[in-house]
Amino acid sequence: MEQKIHQGRNVKRFREMLGIKQEALAFDLGGDWNQKKISIMEQKDVIDDSLLKQISEVMKIPVEAFQNFDEEQAINVISNTFHNGAFFASSVGTYNVNPIAEIIKIHEEKISLYERMLREKDEMMARLDALIKNG
Repeated sequence: MEQKIHQGRNVKRFREMLGIKQEALAFDLGGDWNQKKISIMEQKDVIDDSLLKQISEVMKIPVEAFQNFDEEQAINVISNTFHNGAFFASSVGTYNVNPIAEIIKIHEEKISLYERMLREKDEMMARLDALIKNG
């Protein structure tokens, strides 16, 4: 029996692997997105292609990952392909391969930027409060 790919569940899995909260994804998608709409979208079997493309751009994960990811297949591929110290060689040299670490690194940088922006917003709000009180 062929298992059907659940695109919403895949969005949720990747979002959670990357440590992205529903609120943050909603913020990045903009418009009228909010945490509740993200939650509802993550329950859908199929997500509109244009929305998947938007999510792909925000999360920096290929659209195909959401469309084709099957957890059981992925576990089999990973266990049969990647071992400690997995590498590939080319004419330029040999490289360690850890694609998940690269994805996590990108998102840690993004989280760091958000944290800095929030701190700056809080500092600006505190200055505005002080100006209003002393004004």
